[in-house]
Amino acid sequence: MTFKAFRVNQDGEEFSRGIEKLELDDLTEGDVVIKVHYSSVNYKDAMASVKNSKIAQKYPLTPGIDLAGEVVESNSEQFREGDKVVATSYDIGVSKDGGYSEYARIPSEWIVELPEGMTLEESMIYGTAGFTAALSIHRLEEAGIRPDDGQILVTGATGGVGSMAIAMLARLGYSVVASTGKESEHDYLKELGAKEVISREDVYDGGKIKPLDKQNWAGAVDPTGGNNLAAILGKLQYSGAVAVSGLTAGTDVPATVFPFILRGISLLGVDSVQCPMTIRRQIWNRMATDLKPEEHFGNMKNEVTLEELPETLNTLLEGKARGRNIVKL
Repeated sequence: MTFKAFRVNQDGEEFSRGIEKLELDDLTEGDVVIKVHYSSVNYKDAMASVKNSKIAQKYPLTPGIDLAGEVVESNSEQFREGDKVVATSYDIGVSKDGGYSEYARIPSEWIVELPEGMTLEESMIYGTAGFTAALSIHRLEEAGIRPDDGQILVTGATGGVGSMAIAMLARLGYSVVASTGKESEHDYLKELGAKEVISREDVYDGGKIKPLDKQNWAGAVDPTGGNNLAAILGKLQYSGAVAVSGLTAGTDVPATVFPFILRGISLLGVDSVQCPMTIRRQIWNRMATDLKPEEHFGNMKNEVTLEELPETLNTLLEGKARGRNIVKL
């Protein structure tokens, strides 16, 4: 049996990417074989699909850190043929072949049963971005942030994490302020549930960051990091919290201890890659129930094929993505 997969390869300075015909023996090791129905497109996938990638840990590689489908072969007692499953994060699409393939072989300990009340397509509209947004909200809730505490800022609002976070927070009754550099997307963000849309400069204007600034927000979901995060820390209300999951605005955070010791704020790290399976299942189940903004899925979703992947990956690298791109296998 042969099947299609989108592969990247680099040998010295020679780099290539495109669709190839594979057999199961070409895939990396695992004890469960999945017929992939859907995958999704994340910034990490785009970074794994370029020359001299710092993400790809082996070549040739099938990228795609997310996948959803049906088990067709299993050497694990946990899964049986016909089970519908989801697999995201860990080393999928990094050092193990991922979801941009009609078949994938994945270690069983990385796989989650598809929750009741969620379709395979919906699970990939979520993907790692939706899981990260839900985990960010979970962390804010753990820090005691409630809907009546005040407004919640979401940065990178038109991206996958941002879009999902807005819709989920609004569903839970939070008052959401969305930050974006795309003026053309204000209506889209309000449709998702944002009460107010502000510019990137309203978060960080490019100047010197004040250690303590006006207390604007009770909490924040920040997938950008960098100077944005430093500015947010100084603008949180007393006992506020920010859940950070990304670095698109940079890795350095030029902050001081003042917001922490004078306002009692919390900086919450969000890791979707090695998140323990007990919490992972809990979050996926919430994404099928109280966090599920299904009325917005159609507006968020853009469906592409394997053949259309290169253009879609480039869109993410250029910062032009909106919502969630899913790959239908």
